[in-house]
Amino acid sequence: MQRRQFLKGLSAAGVLCSLGLAGCTLPQRKRGYLVGGGRRDGGHRYVVQALNLDGSLRFELPLPDRGHGMAAHPTRPLAVCHARRPGGYLALFNHEQGRLLQVREADHERHYYGHGVFSADGRLLYTTEGVRSSSEGVIGVYALEGERLTKINEFTGFGLGPHEICRLPDGNLVVGVGGVHTQGREPLNLDTMQPSLSYLDAGTGRVLEQRGLADRHLSIRHLAVTADGEVFTGQQYRGSPDDYPPLIVRHRRGRELAPLGGEPLDWARFNHYIASIAVTDDYIAATSPPGNCYGLWHRPSGELIRIAPLPDASGASADQGHIWLGSGQGGISRLDIQGEETRFYSPWQWDNHWSLIG
Repeated sequence: MQRRQFLKGLSAAGVLCSLGLAGCTLPQRKRGYLVGGGRRDGGHRYVVQALNLDGSLRFELPLPDRGHGMAAHPTRPLAVCHARRPGGYLALFNHEQGRLLQVREADHERHYYGHGVFSADGRLLYTTEGVRSSSEGVIGVYALEGERLTKINEFTGFGLGPHEICRLPDGNLVVGVGGVHTQGREPLNLDTMQPSLSYLDAGTGRVLEQRGLADRHLSIRHLAVTADGEVFTGQQYRGSPDDYPPLIVRHRRGRELAPLGGEPLDWARFNHYIASIAVTDDYIAATSPPGNCYGLWHRPSGELIRIAPLPDASGASADQGHIWLGSGQGGISRLDIQGEETRFYSPWQWDNHWSLIG
């Protein structure tokens, strides 16, 4: 919180100009806009925002608390903003009309962990949740009925503290399981934590496969899934502050987790935490808010290309071979199909994750 307050006290335009990367508008694109959970007014007001790709504000809707991950419906103009963990709500809204449809409070003895994903047909929403007293992982299953979400089932038995959940090309689910029991946001079991990358049957919740890293202090948090089923995971390191292990691994079912390239001093730049990941055929990009930077890797080889400064780096999305990266300071970076960066400035502050719509 102190870091974010400090950054928000800086001039976003001044930060970008000091890097020689300032701009005033986003490049033109035939359609599309960015939707993300934003925090404004010094932390006293919380909203979900949509930003047009010319840099203007499309709409903003009030949230009861700080937002985190976004889940966009596959066919309808609907999306869900999930509360930051340990969260108390889901917010369903129409992102074309800028209309809030439903704010659903967490069930008794449950809290939300910040992420969700719709089924391929859009009939179901799967969310990461936890039992308040134990941090036992729960996948909440919600039916979308018209413009409302109704909880119909829960999946359990895969570990503690799930965070991001994604849909695989075959319709099943993959979950980044942090393995940490928390009270609020305070970790209680760092000596015994058991993180995993867990694959679940979308119909029954049955565990299909689980993979863990050799260093159990690498808490698996954020994910990206490609059209051909490759999974990329971003970690939060909970071990010695003087150690800097690789924070991103890649995986295919039936194989071992394989880290991306980088020396310990490279990984030190990310300050033990990876937020969002975006993947194209050629590149992998990942953001780090505490590192105030993003990294870019060559996807075929897994080798690190560069680490670039981006204050309060947050959201990441890939579209048509391009990658879009966001900043809590209003900076937006677009990486083209050659990996070259163009940076623009928006007056709107982006917090955590976003989705590129259209």
